[in-house]
Amino acid sequence: MAPSDYPRAAIVTGADQGIGRATAIALARAGFDVGFTWHDSEAGAANTAAAITALGRRTASSWLDTTDLPSCAPVIEKLAANLGSLGVFVNNVGIGLNSSVVDTSYSDWQRILDTNLNGAFLCLQAAAKLLIAGGSGGRIVVVTSIHAHQPRFGFGAYCASKFGLDGLTKTLAVELSEHGITVNAVAPGEIATHLGPDETRHPHDIPRPGIPLGHAGTADEIAGVINFLASPAASYVTGASWEVDGGMAQMGAQASSHVANNDWRQATRKGTSNGD
Repeated sequence: MAPSDYPRAAIVTGADQGIGRATAIALARAGFDVGFTWHDSEAGAANTAAAITALGRRTASSWLDTTDLPSCAPVIEKLAANLGSLGVFVNNVGIGLNSSVVDTSYSDWQRILDTNLNGAFLCLQAAAKLLIAGGSGGRIVVVTSIHAHQPRFGFGAYCASKFGLDGLTKTLAVELSEHGITVNAVAPGEIATHLGPDETRHPHDIPRPGIPLGHAGTADEIAGVINFLASPAASYVTGASWEVDGGMAQMGAQASSHVANNDWRQATRKGTSNGD
């Protein structure tokens, strides 16, 4: 089959804000009808839908909490039915937790694993079945994290979920290859999706000396890579995990000699969000 034969219909999870919203809009701009799930913000979901419609593309949306495991597959199936087909699926939902392993309660561990991995498995499985049944190939892109490759103090549950998601992505790439379906991961570093209302600087103007490029990234920069992996141009890319982190992952060797104090031992990430 030709690399552009798959339907121009996409589903993105967690698209009421941040990376998910930017991805849904990027795919609509690229000519896809886009269905999406949302969790935190009904107003954000409405804004995403309006942006897709303004680009002349059809849209459908549904609320989804991926910790409600039985609801995951039916939501994906319903969105695909509303679009009439499926060619691209982007798994983006994820939440974080700042807690050392010895201080993490089992309920918190389970919540992170259900949201980031178990719910993702059910969504990905449903999407894979739909793409196989469609018989026209397709694209799956999974948003993981730089911490799917590198651990971080206080991120035990998060890292476990993202390492697992990365492994699932690579396995799906092998299993779905015979159907003309590519499966890749995008592993963001620090992405400025939750800046405070008083922060008026562009993320590129906020210094981050520990990142080689010197600043955090934007949701649009992640969406651009996802859009490429969802396109016919990426027809020979599968099983890859693209680090989109401004070079953050390359700093391991420097950290041992250039980190000047023990501040890194403190958990600094505050709050959670359902949508990377």
